[in-house]
Amino acid sequence: MPSGHLTIPQTDLTVSPIALGLGDFGTRVAGDAACELLEAYLAQGGNFVDTAHCYSAWLPDGAGRSERELGRCMAEMGCRDSLVLATKGGHPEFGPYYHRPDRYLAPEVIRADVDESLARLGVEVIDLYYLHRDDSCVPVGEIIDCLNEEIARGRVRWLGASNWSVARIEAANAYAGAEERVGFCLSEVHFSLAEPSWPMAEDPTVRYLTAADLAWHARTGLPVAAYSPTARGFLAGRPEVEADYAQPRNLARRERARELAAELGCTPVQVALAWLMHQPFAVVPITGTNDPAHLAEIMGASGVALPEEQVVWLRE
Repeated sequence: MPSGHLTIPQTDLTVSPIALGLGDFGTRVAGDAACELLEAYLAQGGNFVDTAHCYSAWLPDGAGRSERELGRCMAEMGCRDSLVLATKGGHPEFGPYYHRPDRYLAPEVIRADVDESLARLGVEVIDLYYLHRDDSCVPVGEIIDCLNEEIARGRVRWLGASNWSVARIEAANAYAGAEERVGFCLSEVHFSLAEPSWPMAEDPTVRYLTAADLAWHARTGLPVAAYSPTARGFLAGRPEVEADYAQPRNLARRERARELAAELGCTPVQVALAWLMHQPFAVVPITGTNDPAHLAEIMGASGVALPEEQVVWLRE
């Protein structure tokens, strides 16, 4: 039952049921508003914050602003010890403002990304360090060895994979087990009640969970941090994302969420988030809201209990 904090298996990380994504920190939400949002999240029991080396790099002079803004808020509020701090590195080049080498998961690039993230955040150690994308040209052993060097240096505590296939995660963790290294404890990936309409083949470095992936997570128990947990607002009725999700099965699922919300006395967004938190493996939705009022609605989802038959019915 997703009522309290959960400990990520094989780690000492205890995280709140819902994480706060900070993609807009330092840009759309900045200054006092940024600290107020973080304060509201902490006041409602949240402790798991998620940023990245590349966040805001789609804007001129945006690179690093999310991490810097979080670092500023942590320093001003004195709340570093109250947070499980996650950031991500190892992202390929995109747009005109984020230039990267072709081999963006090379050890020297990972080390440089960790250097920059630590400096921007103003911390000595990152609790959970994700690789933001995979590069199948780099052997998993080379990647795991490099990340474990960062753990040995005391700069990173635990490891996550973002937008990695389950096959590559499994290979990486098999190598880690055989070599007595630390492997990936969490997968951050697109996951919601609604399934995207676009094929992953268009960009294999951006992944969402398939039926086979769900079965793998259920079998292995590897937890998921779910980004876009309300399908970028589709499940809340945002018209600008309809084309990305408006398949008959998704429209039916959204209608079921609305029906169930009316029955339970909650909102469709809370039903959609509760559905994620009632999977046979641990799922932590990542909210990207910048609105404290919307944050309160989202955080309330952890108190919505769904019987198994409702979980199954919502996805039918």
